[in-house]
Amino acid sequence: MKRNWIRLLILLVVPLVVSSTVLAQDATEEPSHGATAIQPQTVAYGEVNGVKLILDVYQPAASDTSLPAVVVIHGGAGKFGDRSVEADRAQGLAANGYVVFNIDYRLLQDDGSNVWPAQLEDAQLAVRWIRANAARYHVDPDRICSLGHSFGGQLAALLGERDTQRDSNLTFGEYSSKVACVASIAGGLDAMHPYLDEVVEVQMALYGGAPSQTPAIHLDASPLAQVSADTVPFLIFHGADDENTSVEESRDMVDALHRAGVEVVYVEYPHATHFYWISFFEIKGSWNTVALETLAFLGRHLAAPAS
Repeated sequence: MKRNWIRLLILLVVPLVVSSTVLAQDATEEPSHGATAIQPQTVAYGEVNGVKLILDVYQPAASDTSLPAVVVIHGGAGKFGDRSVEADRAQGLAANGYVVFNIDYRLLQDDGSNVWPAQLEDAQLAVRWIRANAARYHVDPDRICSLGHSFGGQLAALLGERDTQRDSNLTFGEYSSKVACVASIAGGLDAMHPYLDEVVEVQMALYGGAPSQTPAIHLDASPLAQVSADTVPFLIFHGADDENTSVEESRDMVDALHRAGVEVVYVEYPHATHFYWISFFEIKGSWNTVALETLAFLGRHLAAPAS
């Protein structure tokens, strides 16, 4: 049945649930990064088979108190891209007082290595590493958000749904990998739903086949399948003209979060494509496409606890 709610501006407040669905045109305001760009520090957060896992730390001005943090995760279908794609958003977040960790992770290789769940394992390790190094970077380990575009949005979503088992055999296994809130930008939120373009072949290689062939793996990679009452609050962006990842994935995720009683803020741009949200096509700065809603969302969920 066609859902009419997606066409309306809704602000719904009920016990345990705060959700807003916004249909927006292109933003006209472009928030500033701040007077001076922050020079990131490149650090290895782990190593797999002799290959270092790298992230860039964007550290705001010194603070007497621990700051909230955002883990930023690039897209690329699990096979392409690197953290440089998200540098603009990382700068924007850091300029607004967040310690930002912009991560790389293992990518699917042509020889068949680094299949799922290598990418999620790396993202989870990055969160555990941040918590293990929280004092070094002046981070409050209880106030960490994950934010990602496309495949990065998929990883970010899973970080808000499940945790790694506390395991002494895991690197930093004494720390949680679950975040406090999630921002997904055109994310692949239903791995059972094939990509809409030729990248579907990459998806099949990553998961070992089509959904009908390896359903357990696809469900393991699917944030939609793992929504529960314990899922953290979500901010979801998507474009109705997305030619890569169906907007229905985000709409279905919003419905599932509603049913679970989880807060979700949903922003849908009627004419935005999949690559509207990133800056290497020079459409506009990637931070500016999500800044206003993201800062409002983070301000609610990563605010310092009352003393």
